[in-house]
Amino acid sequence: MNGKSLLIIDDEKKLCDLLARILELEGYTVYKAYTGKEGLALLQQHNIAVVLCDVKLPDYSGIDLVALIKQQKPQVEIINLTAYGTIADSVKAMKNGAYDYITKGDDNDKIIPLVAKAFEAADKNATSKTSQLPLPKGFDAIIGQSTPLLEAITMAKKVAPTEATVLLLGETGTGKEVFATAIHQASKYATSTLMAINCSAIGADLLESELFGYKKGAFTGALQDKKGLLEQADGGTLFLDEIGDMPLHMQAKILRVLEDGTFIKLGDLQTKKVNVRLIAATHKNLLEEVEKGNFREDLYYRLSVFTLHLPKLNDRNKDILLLAEYFIKRFSATAIKMSEDFQQALLKHNWKGNIRELKNTIERTLILNDSTILESNLLPATFNSSPANTNANLDMASIEVEHIKKVLQYTSGNKTETARLLGIGLATLYRKMEQYGIPKY
Repeated sequence: MNGKSLLIIDDEKKLCDLLARILELEGYTVYKAYTGKEGLALLQQHNIAVVLCDVKLPDYSGIDLVALIKQQKPQVEIINLTAYGTIADSVKAMKNGAYDYITKGDDNDKIIPLVAKAFEAADKNATSKTSQLPLPKGFDAIIGQSTPLLEAITMAKKVAPTEATVLLLGETGTGKEVFATAIHQASKYATSTLMAINCSAIGADLLESELFGYKKGAFTGALQDKKGLLEQADGGTLFLDEIGDMPLHMQAKILRVLEDGTFIKLGDLQTKKVNVRLIAATHKNLLEEVEKGNFREDLYYRLSVFTLHLPKLNDRNKDILLLAEYFIKRFSATAIKMSEDFQQALLKHNWKGNIRELKNTIERTLILNDSTILESNLLPATFNSSPANTNANLDMASIEVEHIKKVLQYTSGNKTETARLLGIGLATLYRKMEQYGIPKY
């Protein structure tokens, strides 16, 4: 264990120093940072495997910092620490790639064994064949050769070098965030930050404070000034995912940012100005939302300076197997092939969740697979609807127990990651483990 390096990012200096001392006594080499910016700099300077990151930092959201660290160093494992955890934050942290998310009150009981497990996971990342392969960046990260996709890429490459606002339209799971990242990385803003937020994932009040920030004392719990995502993205790009779900009063404030680059923090009287390139995305028909009174017409026309429609996966049949092969290589350290039946099942399936559904399907299938060939019987029941593939005598509870155990084993007992792979909530996972008497690892 001695010599393994970790980084603590926490602006509460006394707590940071205390936690560092505890972990140093366990034999770890500990680096400390009191801001997100300091932490990112230390990550570039040292060979750090695990990061403990506070959720509330003076210059970053610790949860958004997870995505940024994972983008730069995907092999690093991050544990989010918070004084007051919320379900929304834990879900977002998990989605962004956090190893785990715990409240600071649990530190004494959980932090040391959790850090040990995080190092085990980081070691696997470092030694696995797939983690050594650099993740594709920019437009290289968009996998496919179908005509609709190539047309979308061509359009995106044309708009990327400009300052134009871009509106990405497409069903959930079609890769809008991947396109937004590619546009940012091919723009003059590429050397600055890309900040992203899902407007449908958090409540209106929290969304406003996350976007615009607040002054100390603006509301109960606002113990210090906080920069919002707009300030953090100054000189870079702000990606507003699912903007069709943004409340009307927030739409008016975003319109002002688009018009003159100004905004006002919560609890502040002074106007701030930023230089931000805006990319927005939605799965909704915004013109229909305008007619219903749910979306501002003036904002719609401001956003749709350059509109890009992303094709759904069922319209990209040529790309399904290419994407499947990419995800197999990404999630498996060994050479795995797809049987003919497996390939045909993928091609015939109605991909309602698009690329995201395909990615999750491949990842779950690899967990269940025990050979070098993926067979169609490993796919979910929705892929195998014929009577020959069903067995009424099977005990569904037993199947569920074994499946949960296998996924828990695959994630080394990480409940957050297990819940994500199973497609259920964290509370549901704990309830099922209690119900079936599954050990808590």
